[in-house]
Amino acid sequence: MALDFGLHDYILNAAPAFNVVGCEVANPQGCIHSWEWLWDFIIITIFVISAAVILFGKKWIRIVIAGPVFLGGSAIILSLDTFFPFDTLGPLQYFVPYLVEANVWVINALELGIATGRDNIMFLKGDYGPFVLQVFWPSAGVHSIIIYSLVMMAFLLKMNIPRNRKAMYFGLGIIGTIIINLIRIFSLSVFALKVSTNPVEFEEYHSIAGEIMFLPWLFIFLLVVTAIETKRMKGKRSVSSKITCYITLTFYI
Repeated sequence: MALDFGLHDYILNAAPAFNVVGCEVANPQGCIHSWEWLWDFIIITIFVISAAVILFGKKWIRIVIAGPVFLGGSAIILSLDTFFPFDTLGPLQYFVPYLVEANVWVINALELGIATGRDNIMFLKGDYGPFVLQVFWPSAGVHSIIIYSLVMMAFLLKMNIPRNRKAMYFGLGIIGTIIINLIRIFSLSVFALKVSTNPVEFEEYHSIAGEIMFLPWLFIFLLVVTAIETKRMKGKRSVSSKITCYITLTFYI
């Protein structure tokens, strides 16, 4: 529960001064929510880093780097989405049409409805009538690939494993993140095809669909990598101890 001191309204009303379009208390539906969430992540990032420094001192970078990197990376992505909304960042928008075409193919193959795609636009027709879905790079999950890359690089830096294994884990995570992004776009399409074409209801689902899929995937992937490498290290230590014991016995014999 948050206490209302007027700071939320002040942040929204300050948006036009920073050339953030359509963000004001009087028009919440027209607001670019990234501006609001940006400040949440900035404050949380500062708080987490401050707490880590107090608890661990200079060692915090090696102990809890992944969390602050995720939060700080999210703040950077939200700032890009705030100041360069929709498709104004061409390089990040480049991959979106390919994801759209893949999603259209899956919908038609599964016969969930009628779907056609053009650039970053999907034309859907399902149980509740037609629906046009325009996909920009944040909704396509490009931001999750960037955040994953930052978190994974920080995570792998702490691991004492060969570079080729680090590269393998990093590549597998990129593939997994792309698959999660495809599932996210697919779930948004299924919502419009089978659940509702009401813009308000769709926006409510759209606002949670990305993080609710990406965050568990990221956590599970890091957990699996940790478990695999921990098991490998235990196996190496076991073999090493057996060899040492054998050499010692041979020496005494």
